[in-house]
Amino acid sequence: MSVETEERNYRIGEVAELVGVTTRTIRYYEELGLLGAAASRSKGAHRLYREADVARLRELVRLRDLLGLSLEELLALAEVEEAREVLRGQWHDDPSDAERARIVKEAIPLVERQLELVRARQTRLAEFSDELTDKLRVLRKRRGELQRKAGRPQ
Repeated sequence: MSVETEERNYRIGEVAELVGVTTRTIRYYEELGLLGAAASRSKGAHRLYREADVARLRELVRLRDLLGLSLEELLALAEVEEAREVLRGQWHDDPSDAERARIVKEAIPLVERQLELVRARQTRLAEFSDELTDKLRVLRKRRGELQRKAGRPQ
């Protein structure tokens, strides 16, 4: 007796609720090619999403929020991730050592591109943090000066 497991399909409203985005965001991500459900859907049919689509959308939203990515950057990052996914699939197909060496060689620049984006964001955040630290220092200094003028303790 075999047990078949059927993957659950989600409608767009369910996905939006699960991930914490609007249905409009999901449709827009489809238009940009970030989600593939639009391509597999016939005109007028309900949008149905698989677990993999929900996981991909969660990851896209996490990257967008974590790194503050523009949609263009998010699209570029998603393309790199898709290329890495293809390489992971090739790796798990039990290739020869020579093929594995090729896969690793191709994966390195992909990860380097992702890391470059993360480091650029870190640099921008560090610069912003420095600006805020300077502003806070100036404001505290002014507060101290005003309190001394008023004869009040700091």
